[in-house]
Amino acid sequence: MAQTLLKDTSVGIIAGGGQFPRLIAQEARRAGLSVVVCGFYGHTDPGLEELADAFQLLHLGQLNRLLAWFHDHNVRRLCMAGTINKPKALDFRPDFRAARVIFSLRDKGDDSLLRAVLGELEKDGFSVLSAADLVPALRCPHGTLTRREPAPEDWENIRYGWPIVSEMGRLDIGQCIVVRQNMVVAVECLEGTDATLRRGAELGGRGCIALKMVKPGQDERVDLPSIGLTTMRNLIEYGYNALAVEAGRTLFFDRAESLALADEHKLAVVALPRSS
Repeated sequence: MAQTLLKDTSVGIIAGGGQFPRLIAQEARRAGLSVVVCGFYGHTDPGLEELADAFQLLHLGQLNRLLAWFHDHNVRRLCMAGTINKPKALDFRPDFRAARVIFSLRDKGDDSLLRAVLGELEKDGFSVLSAADLVPALRCPHGTLTRREPAPEDWENIRYGWPIVSEMGRLDIGQCIVVRQNMVVAVECLEGTDATLRRGAELGGRGCIALKMVKPGQDERVDLPSIGLTTMRNLIEYGYNALAVEAGRTLFFDRAESLALADEHKLAVVALPRSS
């Protein structure tokens, strides 16, 4: 995919929060591309402007202005990278086109909304790339990633929870669950993963297992699950025994530092194929 980008002179980034948009911008610059960024107030780091040839912030829902911004800068290839804080996303200010898209949806889950946005981008002539393909090293490798393997009872909880987290994703509810003693104690909803981990520990106590997986049938150009230093710090603070994620389809930021921290605190981290 990166080779495909080299045939073009620019790439547009629809940027949410976190470090992913910055990594994409850096990679694009290394490829000699012009970088045009559109972010969102309250979500996108304004410091991203230093890596962009053109940069603007909009309110969530200003779809026509977003499309016009990239057209005005002669961008034809876009990628979506970064997180949107879901509670903050309730401060949504749709223009007429965005409102029309929303009202056309039978349900308002993440996956349905993102697919609708992708459809609008493609309808306007843009090609939407997978941001993860531009930085493939972020994809989580398969196997036990820490020195410590999950204990036998931890594996039992992982096997119990794996099909459940897949089903939660199929229903477009969330990508993460928390289990303990073969019981689901927390399911990710609007609040996001970090708050789910905190709630799971409050309900289940120390020794919980967290599981995170891509939603079945999800378009991988948007909203791949991610983990990183903040995830590890939360798991350690709340006394989790293990984290299980989907291999190859989970983004792992600051991997070396995160795994060193997990090893220091004897937290097990494993990446499994969906079929496990």
